[in-house]
Amino acid sequence: MKEPKLKITRKKYMGETSVISLRLPKDMLQEIDSVAEETGRTRNELLLTFLEFALEHMEVTDDKN
Repeated sequence: MKEPKLKITRKKYMGETSVISLRLPKDMLQEIDSVAEETGRTRNELLLTFLEFALEHMEVTDDKN
């Protein structure tokens, strides 16, 4: 089965928002900033897109094997 691809479109999240704090590894932040520069989107827009994609494609499993 093919892995899903994250397609970045020019869409802004609408709705009420909350401010949070998040620690990221420096190399990951650099990668996010590179994508932001390449796509003309803000870091915040990308993180929202990434989180939305993860939530839509995640599967919750039971750790018991």
